Amino acid sequence: MFFRSLAFTSALVLVTLFYSSVALALFALRPRPRWRVVSGWARAVIWLSRVLTGISYQVEGLEHLPKEPAVILSKHQSAWETIAFQLIFPPQVQVLKRELLWIPFFGWGLAQMSPIAIDRSRGSGALKQMAAQGAKRVAQGFWILIYPEGTRIGPGKRGKYHVGGAWVACRLGIPVVPVAHNAGLYWGKNEFLKRPGQIKVRIGEPIYPQGMKPETVTAKAEEWIEARMAELCPA
Repeated sequence: MFFRSLAFTSALVLVTLFYSSVALALFALRPRPRWRVVSGWARAVIWLSRVLTGISYQVEGLEHLPKEPAVILSKHQSAWETIAFQLIFPPQVQVLKRELLWIPFFGWGLAQMSPIAIDRSRGSGALKQMAAQGAKRVAQGFWILIYPEGTRIGPGKRGKYHVGGAWVACRLGIPVVPVAHNAGLYWGKNEFLKRPGQIKVRIGEPIYPQGMKPETVTAKAEEWIEARMAELCPA
């Protein structure tokens, strides 16, 4: 497992350097075509993780995805979902802290994916940033990916669900798609070793926010996600 993980990490560095260079060369393209090219990085990384570490994945509920752009509210356990979701869902942008864009190579490439980069220290101002940038991305045809717990939470644990994602959905009048998965069992937070196995991803029916408060939408998404997590990550 150590040597397979080492081979994967080495390959990941090389692939990231290559696609970062490609991304910088594509800055003149429109956001959607640029996203499709740069997302080739995710395809390469997921392929490498399957071949070198034995991590595969299975998705249930793709039939629930709406035709129009939506806000994805997902459990966050590892770096895996930030990569694999680029293959599973329609073109999407992530809501992330702006400091990630300052990371050499990785951050530069990430910037070409048109993320919604916010300054978390601004409090309510961050919500306004999310809404303004979110409206622009949705107009460009992107979905919005948000981790409502705000940080990676280990398997079997539960964080506080924040209303920011639901607030954006209510503000823009677009549905929320809840997602649960158990990636943390195989690709742990900040863990070098990758454990072979099949990650399971479950997608719930969309929650349409019309007539509901963000707190109600968040509660519905949380209830569905945590019920699935009890099945995916039993004690």
